[in-house]
This record gives sequence, C-alpha cells and structure tokens, in this order.
Amino acid sequence: MFVVALTGGIGSGKSAAAHIFAKLGVPVTDVDVISHALTAANQPLIKDIEVNFGSEYITPEGALNRAAMRKLVFNDTAARSKLNAILHPAIYDEALLQLKTNQLHLSKSALYQILVVPLLFESPRYLPHINQILVIDCDEKTQIERVKQRSQLPEAEIINIIKAQTSRKKQLTLANDVIENNGNVEELREKILGIHQKYLNTCIVSKTT
Repeated sequence: MFVVALTGGIGSGKSAAAHIFAKLGVPVTDVDVISHALTAANQPLIKDIEVNFGSEYITPEGALNRAAMRKLVFNDTAARSKLNAILHPAIYDEALLQLKTNQLHLSKSALYQILVVPLLFESPRYLPHINQILVIDCDEKTQIERVKQRSQLPEAEIINIIKAQTSRKKQLTLANDVIENNGNVEELREKILGIHQKYLNTCIVSKTT
C-alpha cells in the first residue's frame, strides 16, 4: 500500500490539492473530514467533550462548537492537549480503517492513495503508515489572506494558528516533495498532474522490481 501524506500549513491549499488528486482517481482519506464527522451532532465523542470542557463548547444541535473550541485551544496549551487526547485516537483509528478499505479497491489506475494530515509532524503516529510526504506550501501573507476569505477569522487569530503549527522551514526540510501554491487553482492542478505521474511511475517500478 503506497501512501502519500499530504500536509501543509493552514491556508496552504491542502483541501484544493486533495480535491484535484481525487478528480484524478486517487483515493483520499482526510483526517479533517474525519474529525468533522466524529464531532457532528450526537456522535459518541461529543459526550466526552462536554464532560471535559462544558456545555458551552457544544452547539444547541449537539455538535462541537468549533469556533468556541478553537479560541480556547489556541490560547491554552493544556486545553489543546486534553482535546487532542479525546479526538486523535478516534481519528487515527478511522483513518487507518479508511486506508485499508481504499486498499481493497485500488485498481491499475489508482496505484497509490493520499492521506491528508494537516498536523502530520505534530502527530507522528501516522508516519509508520506512509511512504512519501508531500507538502503544499505558500508564503504566510497568502495563508492569512486565504483564511480570511474562507473563514472570516481575525488576522491575530490566524497568526496564532500558524504559530501553533510546525514552521514552514521545518515542513520543507522534512518533505519528500513540495508543491509551491502561491498562485491559482489551475497552476496548482498543473503541478499536481506532474507529481501524480511521478507517484504512478514510482508505484509501477516498485511492483516490477
């Protein structure tokens, strides 16, 4: 099972990149998507979150109040660690299940799969399951502008999120492949087409040697 971990800072374009890979027929498992599903209304983890943090972090519909929780955990390291202890094991288990399920359905046109892990370097438990690390990178100014447009978060809050993540310098050092994404989606697509072919070739060679 050849697995490419796709990562990068907030606003770098990970979701757009994952969407392009999916359009190319590559199976994609995204831990953010899993996280949202596990913290939707009336999911089992919601009770643990409410017990540990209080009802103010749960919406009236019974889902995680993501805005309230985000403000808390990016200003309180202990709270962030507590939340991670609740969420990360469940997210990890579901991610591995999806990877195994995808593997059963891989075809000749889908020789590898993508695992999107925004906090890959903060979550080393995923590293034994991946073969390659692809970092989607852009400059900090672009990150901030994209997140502002997407989420309408204040700039100070966005900067706090960026600071809480592994630095760009370290991500680039640890990456096997990097796609610079300061441009538009079409430019990103062209770059992904090239690296997609590289991964296909790698998988074909590994199967014939």
